[in-house]
Amino acid sequence: MARLSSFHNPLGGSSSLGYRTKDHGIEIFFDDGVTRRMAWRVATPGVSEQRLGDALRAAIFHNRVVPALYSELRKRSIAVEPIRR
Repeated sequence: MARLSSFHNPLGGSSSLGYRTKDHGIEIFFDDGVTRRMAWRVATPGVSEQRLGDALRAAIFHNRVVPALYSELRKRSIAVEPIRR
């Protein structure tokens, strides 16, 4: 059974960032609300949802969400691989 958690830009932007857990692992998704949709698979085994959620929550507050996401994931030693760009 899949679970979904998402975060929206609190500054009024239409960007959303979230993750979903599935049988085969955890996927992160980003949608800027206009043209850009991206998805990644978490490659680091055993990542807690709290650690991942903290990284996503911190990244969504930035104007440039994707670079901030990579930075936050790197700080927490969470590796990802792109699924869709």
